[in-house]
Order: sequence, then structure tokens, then C-alpha cells
Amino acid sequence: MRIISGAFGGRRFNPPAGIPARPTTELAREGLFNMLHNSIELEGNRTLDLFGGTGSVSYELASRGAAELTIVERDATTFDFIKKTVGDLGITDRTRLVKGDVFKYMKHCTEQFDFIFADPPYALAEIDSIPMIVFERNLLLPGGLFVMEHATSNDYQRHPAFVRMKNYGTTAFTFFKLKEEGKE
Repeated sequence: MRIISGAFGGRRFNPPAGIPARPTTELAREGLFNMLHNSIELEGNRTLDLFGGTGSVSYELASRGAAELTIVERDATTFDFIKKTVGDLGITDRTRLVKGDVFKYMKHCTEQFDFIFADPPYALAEIDSIPMIVFERNLLLPGGLFVMEHATSNDYQRHPAFVRMKNYGTTAFTFFKLKEEGKE
């Protein structure tokens, strides 16, 4: 796993073998961050990484100047890897790690974020409820952006906050943003 760009660009990390995470491929991550570059200012932002997996998206966010990172991951081995990597990068002071269930976290979260990323298991039964919960719980700050990674078979174009979807092979990223009052 390699951090693509920013302050930590080129740094490599090796996740432990056998972890249950399906890391976002480097090609898909690069495409995602190219789209983000044109969609939102990441520097200084508060970010939330749901289903943190290996943490690769959060490392890219940190590398590009995100001020506060919250990463939620349930698996103990993967969580320990993220904790170690955050320490290796020297970003523990701006990272909050939450070991637990994403749905329980979202249910009780009272914070708001500039950028939210979710990379749930593609076969997760509750996958379609994630965008609904993010917006019902008001987790996104005005002007913020929520991106969900999912299989191309999932379609969220009818969601009221849908902006666009981009496919990378069998992986898709759907962008959601609150519509501003008086704007379409």
C-alpha cells in the first residue's frame, strides 16, 4: 500500500496478511483523490472514515492536509494496524480512532464533518441505509461532501443528495452533497 500524494506521498505500508478488509486499490484511490481535488478543499477539514479498513483513505487525507481525522473500524487486527500506521506517520495528535460498529457510532455521533468517506463491505445487508443515516443524523457540515465506495451494482442516483457516480472496474464511488437553499 502506497500513499499517492501530499506530505506523505510515496510512503509504503504493508497491512497484515489475512485482514478482513478489501483495501481501495491504488488506481481507484488516485481517481477518487483526483475527483476530490476538483470538488472540495481538504486542507484543514474534519474528516470521518467509516469502515476504515487499512486506513489508506485517511492516510491520503492526512497527507493532503486534513486537520482532524476520525476513523471507525471494528476488526481488532485492522484497528491495530491503523493505530500503528497513524503513529508511524506522526499524526496521532489529529487522529481519533474508534474501535467499534459503524452503525452504532453513527447512531450516537453528534459531530459534523467536512468530508465523510464510507467503504463498507460490498455484500453488507445494510449498505443501502448508509447514505440515509449520514443525512438523517446530520453528520455532514453545510458544503461538505460524502463519498461512498461500493459495487457497481448499487445505484444511489435517486438519493436527494446524489451528485455523481464514477466507476473503476467493479468499484464505484458515489458523491453526495446537501443541496443549498435556493440552488439546484
